[in-house]
Amino acid sequence: MRTGGLSSRRNVLRLAGVVGTGALAGCVGGAGLGGGQGIDTVTYGMLNPMTGPYGGLAEGQRQGAKLAVQHVNESDEFGFEMDAVYEDTEADASTGRQRAQKVVQQDGAQYIMGAISSSTALALNSFAESEEIIYNPGAAAMNITGAECNEWVFRAETHTAQIAEAVAPWTANNVGTKVWFHIADYAYGNSVRREWSSRMAEASDDFEEVGVSRSQLGSSNFGSYISQISNSDADVVVVGMTGGDLINFTAQAADQGLKDDVEIVSPTMTFQVVRNALGPAAYGTYGGVRYNAQVDTGDNHDFVSAYQQAYDSTPDSFARVAYDSIRMTAHGISEAGTNDPEEVKDVLAGLEVPSLFGPNQFRECDHQATNPVWAGENVEPDSGEAATVELREMIEGQDAIPSCDETNCDL
Repeated sequence: MRTGGLSSRRNVLRLAGVVGTGALAGCVGGAGLGGGQGIDTVTYGMLNPMTGPYGGLAEGQRQGAKLAVQHVNESDEFGFEMDAVYEDTEADASTGRQRAQKVVQQDGAQYIMGAISSSTALALNSFAESEEIIYNPGAAAMNITGAECNEWVFRAETHTAQIAEAVAPWTANNVGTKVWFHIADYAYGNSVRREWSSRMAEASDDFEEVGVSRSQLGSSNFGSYISQISNSDADVVVVGMTGGDLINFTAQAADQGLKDDVEIVSPTMTFQVVRNALGPAAYGTYGGVRYNAQVDTGDNHDFVSAYQQAYDSTPDSFARVAYDSIRMTAHGISEAGTNDPEEVKDVLAGLEVPSLFGPNQFRECDHQATNPVWAGENVEPDSGEAATVELREMIEGQDAIPSCDETNCDL
């Protein structure tokens, strides 16, 4: 039992085993049965930032999670029932940890998925390790499965280095080399600047970091930063922000005429919620593509059809991440023949499982999914105002992901 804090879920189970194993009958199946036989239920805690700066993104994440639970419960592949409990992290690290503690210690969750803020995800990383449960992050900072990885974390989200691997060199070769970085000053923004700067420098001898500016997460007025960029020698601004921050920055940049002189690139510029909010202001901007509903990979078309039927909308990247996180993990649970996270984590690492991108895995060395990525441009649509994403270049999953020597994680 840990000193100075609450006992871990693992220690609670051990103590329960001492006083009588009968109370746990039907809760944890025997290992090695395969097909999920012997498992009664799996409880998943879904921790989505429904309020706060990422509220617009969290809706897709939650809907993807609900569809994954439905898929597991209606499929013959798994042989167990999945129960879900839902909480709001409010895009705040301490709130996220409190909600995680609630779903684990009160609702009995053995697995958790969620967060979009990388700071919240890192807090949940350490929580998962302390409670010895499996966590699927919905955030993209490199260090989540990099320098701050641990054996309980399995990420289906595409991280910043995977996007940088595809889009940073493409940007240097096709868009511009005199770069200003404007970032949200937290884990994700700093990760974007680090990964993009190094890869653009490798791609072009002409790369120059003209300047860097930083704003607080949740800022609303970017006028002074836009003026700095406009008055610099930059021909490209790489924006390390997402959600409302990115939307507000790009809208203000368009209003101030920045797009007339400087190309705007962001790893998340092609997100559906961003394009819908920006309308014409997004035309001619560039971004990384983690997922597009039109891609012809895996069983994506079936997923899109089911999502449209359930929610009367097209799934975005956050819906894909939640769906793949839960389904990929569910295959590991089935393969292990137990819902015990300690045994599942050892089976799931490196196990080839289905995903919307086709056969995939949380690779053994860092538990990061090997997803393909694309460079994309937001272009004016044939109808309506929301930009259409044109995919410019695809990088296969094995080619987009850095080695674990580079990510500073080796499990």
